[in-house]
Amino acid sequence: MTILYDMEQEEEKVILVSVNVGDIHDAEESLDELEELVETAGATTVGRVIQNLEHINLATYVGKGKLEEVRMMVDALGATGIVCDDELSPAQIKNLEDALDTKIMDRTLIILDIFAKRARTREGKIQVELAQLKYRSSRLIGLRSSLSRLGGGIGTRGPGEKKLEIDRRLIRDRIAQLSKELEEVKKNRDVQRQLRSKKHTPVICIAGYTNAGKSTLLNRLTKAGVLEEDKLFATLDPTTRSLKLPKGQEILLTDTVGFIRKLPHHLVDAFRSTLEEAKYSDMILHVVDCANPQMEKHMDAVYDTFHQLKVENKTMITVFNKMDLLSHDTILKDPKADHVIRISAKEEVGLIQLLELMEEILTKQQVYIEKTYSYAEAGVIQLIRKYGQLLEEEYQSEGIFVRAYVPKEMEKQV
Repeated sequence: MTILYDMEQEEEKVILVSVNVGDIHDAEESLDELEELVETAGATTVGRVIQNLEHINLATYVGKGKLEEVRMMVDALGATGIVCDDELSPAQIKNLEDALDTKIMDRTLIILDIFAKRARTREGKIQVELAQLKYRSSRLIGLRSSLSRLGGGIGTRGPGEKKLEIDRRLIRDRIAQLSKELEEVKKNRDVQRQLRSKKHTPVICIAGYTNAGKSTLLNRLTKAGVLEEDKLFATLDPTTRSLKLPKGQEILLTDTVGFIRKLPHHLVDAFRSTLEEAKYSDMILHVVDCANPQMEKHMDAVYDTFHQLKVENKTMITVFNKMDLLSHDTILKDPKADHVIRISAKEEVGLIQLLELMEEILTKQQVYIEKTYSYAEAGVIQLIRKYGQLLEEEYQSEGIFVRAYVPKEMEKQV
């Protein structure tokens, strides 16, 4: 049974709440990012609270004294809810709601809500709804009253602007159905990967922290026409486009969902087949916003996600983007990368050098051949031209002499 809800858009005013168990600067930076997420989700931040504790309160997230301070702020600022900077347990949601009598949200709910707004493809919508339902299924007690407090707003969106009745059995059935559909989509994605492999076309994956400039880079290199916005998770659905390198070799460029600190595990699980584009690629372009003060923490978050996905032994180019916002003598390095390069995708600076570097790396992964083909075998040269690098082509009386680099897996075919 599906229940349709009136999604009248109400302006939400929220107070951000964080518990700092380490470095106060980390807590501030994380809360700054949470404010961006909240804005992207369509709400306004009217207040912020950080409490220093040795560990998060398992019952109410913050301590009793701070809880009373938050309650007074909710009344004084006319807030419609609070957003905690960590994923809350069902007990914490219920206890906070009982104490504050307002809508309770956490970082995970905000990110899921943004994904629900941004999903466009069938695969993306399935992945988002599956992640939302898994999140909600373990929090029915706390979310039942919290989500019904407002007719619409953050946490109530979903694919097709619909929401299942909050019922364990219905959610379990829906999860099973979506999991089956996602498995079919995954099979199709695997088939596409196998076809790409048979065609010997190198696949290069663009990955990085959200809003690092991945879509801008893809657009500048391939004219993909992907949405570019200075927002977190401006684009969600992955895009693959073909590209010819300077010496004529054809490659495929694929972008991925943007990474973020504290990326919800439900999303990692649901988007695994999409995120694993990096795992099956020949090379990774790790795009970094080098003008962001939290650049190093963003890089760590990306590498943590790679570790979760078991992305290993891949040639990595760290692409320091937005260099137009930095002075040229700024030192930029990434010890985990095989190569680093500075560019400005927006200003189209450094893109030729990036393409040449990609070409140089692919050449090292290929096999050098010198061979004379009969004129009847001229079609093979077309394959070399498309999937390798044709260095020399000379028409002689006995046939066509060729010097070229070809993918290792093509060596027996040519």
